[in-house]
Amino acid sequence: MLSPESLKKIDREIAKYPAGQQQSAVMSALRIAQDEKGWLAPETIEFIAGYLGMPAIAAHEVATFYNMYDLQPVGKYKITVCTNLPCTLMGAESAVDYLHRKLGIGLGETTPDGKFTLKEGECMGACGDGPLALVNNKKICARLTPEAIDAILAEME
Repeated sequence: MLSPESLKKIDREIAKYPAGQQQSAVMSALRIAQDEKGWLAPETIEFIAGYLGMPAIAAHEVATFYNMYDLQPVGKYKITVCTNLPCTLMGAESAVDYLHRKLGIGLGETTPDGKFTLKEGECMGACGDGPLALVNNKKICARLTPEAIDAILAEME
């Protein structure tokens, strides 16, 4: 189900916990699986649960609780814009509108070519630099002006 390289990464995460507590690595294991597969299909979540020796529903609960896990296919570049109050007060709605116009998609949608997915997200913990976006769950982009958004999108070309 996962490559030997991904399984080695998961094994390194499991080793961080006491014997018999391998289920504690579920968040890392789900992230590693998503990095390889692009999203978490039900069978991938079930595989992770089995690998960690935990009920599939427990792994599913983790995957559905956190918005960093994708339970549907997403584009090559997933752009998650924070729309919590501080970012909204600093222009998140304008940033989302600009991305909507530039990409031709709304929140929760993917471009027809599969390149971009636009999502709404929760606080990213850098409220003073808002509005913020998170690209592929790894890169925070701050102060989303139209010029900053254009530069971010140009990097993805």
